Amino acid sequence: MSQPFDLSQFPDLPPEVAKAFAAIQFELSVERAARQHEQAVVAEKDAFITELKALIEKLEGQVQDYRRTKFGPKSEKLDPTQLELALEDLETAIAETQAQIAAVEDRIAASEQDTEKGEPRAPRKARALPEHLSRVERLLEPESIVCPCGCGDMVRIGEDRSERLDYIPASYQVIVTVRPRYACPKGRTGVVQAKAPAHLLEGSWPTEPLLAQIAVSKHSEFMPLNRQAVVMARHGVPIDRSVLADWMGRTGALIAPVVDHMAKRLMAESTRLYVDETTAPVLDPGKGKTKTGYLWAVLRDDRGWGGAAPPGVVFHYRPGRKGEYAAEILAGFNGTIQVDAYGGYSHLATPKRTGGDPLRLAFCWAHGRRKLIKAKPQKGSPIVDEALLRIAALYKVEDAIRGSDPDHRRTVRQELSRPLVDAFFAWLKAQAARVSRKSDLGEAMAYMLKRQDGFRLFLDDGRVDIDSNLVENAIRSPAMNRRNALFAGHDEGGRNWARFASLIGTCKMNNVEPYAYLRDLFISIANGHPAKDIDALMPWAYTQRLIPSK
Repeated sequence: MSQPFDLSQFPDLPPEVAKAFAAIQFELSVERAARQHEQAVVAEKDAFITELKALIEKLEGQVQDYRRTKFGPKSEKLDPTQLELALEDLETAIAETQAQIAAVEDRIAASEQDTEKGEPRAPRKARALPEHLSRVERLLEPESIVCPCGCGDMVRIGEDRSERLDYIPASYQVIVTVRPRYACPKGRTGVVQAKAPAHLLEGSWPTEPLLAQIAVSKHSEFMPLNRQAVVMARHGVPIDRSVLADWMGRTGALIAPVVDHMAKRLMAESTRLYVDETTAPVLDPGKGKTKTGYLWAVLRDDRGWGGAAPPGVVFHYRPGRKGEYAAEILAGFNGTIQVDAYGGYSHLATPKRTGGDPLRLAFCWAHGRRKLIKAKPQKGSPIVDEALLRIAALYKVEDAIRGSDPDHRRTVRQELSRPLVDAFFAWLKAQAARVSRKSDLGEAMAYMLKRQDGFRLFLDDGRVDIDSNLVENAIRSPAMNRRNALFAGHDEGGRNWARFASLIGTCKMNNVEPYAYLRDLFISIANGHPAKDIDALMPWAYTQRLIPSK
C-alpha cells in the first residue's frame, strides 16, 4: 500500500472497523519509516564503501611507489640523498591517506553504533614516549566535586593519564661574566681578581655550546649557515651568515689535531679499511663557478667479525679523484682496503706502490650487482634475473655469519660461498659469450669477470666483508650537506666540511650524541687539554662529559 487509505470516503463504517483500519494504517506507516531508514543506512554505507575503496586503491598505489623507489631497480639509479627526499614525500602521502581511511572507518563505526547501539570502537593505543624526556603534569579537576546526593565531597577513585609530545622553542641568552677586583684598603698589596674563563674563540661572542649547536645543525642536520642565520633572527638574534662562517672556520682549525690523530689511529691500528669518495663541489673564485673537489672517506668497522677496535670514519678533502690522492691518504697503511673497482686504487696493489707494501683490494659485490641492474634492458633480461638470484644466495650466507669470529666466517664461506662463487663466474663467463661486449650488459658482465680476484678475496679472509656498503652509508651525510649547501666556498672550506663530518660521523657510529660530544670537546680544547692525552678526546672514548657545561 503506497498511500494511506482515506477512511473519510466511508463515513458509514462501523466504529470497530474504522478502528481496525486505523491500526493497520499505523503499522504500515511504521514499517514504511523503518524501510526508508534502512534504505538510507544502506545508501550511506554504500557511499562509505565506495569512498573507502577509492582511498585503499590510492594507498596501494602509494605503497607500490614506495617499494619501487626503495627496493626496486629504480632505487639503484637514485642518489642516496634524492632517495631519502623521495621516500620522505611518499611516507607523508601514505600517512595522509591512512588518516583519511581512518576517518572513514570512524564514520562507519559511528553509523553502526547509531543503528545497532553497539559498543564504540576502542581508540588506537598511542606509542610510548621515551622515558628520559622530562614530564610536566597538568592536573585537570572537575568544576565541582560536591556529591549531588548531599553527602559531601566525592572520593577520588582513580585517574586517566595521557601523554603528548610538546616542543619548547629554542631560546638564546647572554652570559655576563662579572669578575670583581679586590685591593687592600691600605694599598699594601696588589689587586686580586678571579681568572677569566677560557673561551674556544677568544674575543668572540659564542659559547662552546652555541658553537656545537651551529656545527651539528650544519653537518648533522644539513642546515646551511644562511638558513641558521634566518632562524636566529626569528628568535631575535640577528647574526650575519658571514659571522657564523667565521666562527665555524676558526673552530674547524682548532679541531684539526683531533681529526688528524683519529686518522692516524685508524691507519695504525687496522688491517682492513673501507675507502670511498664522493664529490664536494667547491667555488672557484677565479672562474666564478664551482669546481669538483672530493671527500675521501676512510672507515674502520670491525663489528662484522667481532673485532674490538671502535668504529670510526675520517674524511679527507682533496681537489680531485686521481690515484695519487688515494696513495697520499693511505700512506703508511698495510693490509686490505674494501673499495669499488675505481681504477684510482689499482696501482696501490702493485709493487710500485709508495708509502707501504702492496695493498689487497677487496671489491664490492653490491657495486657489481648494481651495474648488472643498471644494464638490464627495459624489456627485461633472464641473464640479469639469474645473476641477481645467485648473488642473493651469497648474501644469505653473509647474513647468517655476521658478527661471528673471522675463523668461523672463513670456514663457512669456504664450505658454502666458494662453490656458489665458482659457479657464478663460470656461468657468467658462459653468458658473456652470448652477449655483445659493447652492450651495457656485456660491459657489466666484463666488469666482474675482469676483477674476479678482488671479488673472491672475501672468501679467504673472515675479516673482509662481501661489500663496501658501510662506507657508502657513511658518505651520505656529507652528500646531504652538499645538496643543501650546494658547494663549499673554498678548498679550505672543503677541509672544514671533512673535519666536522669525521667527528660527527664517528659519533654516530659509536652511538654518541654529536652535540654533547662537540660541546665538551670545545670546552676541553678551550681549557688547554694536554696534547699527550689526546686519545681521551676521540669520539669513541666519550662516555661522560669531560668538563661540566656552564
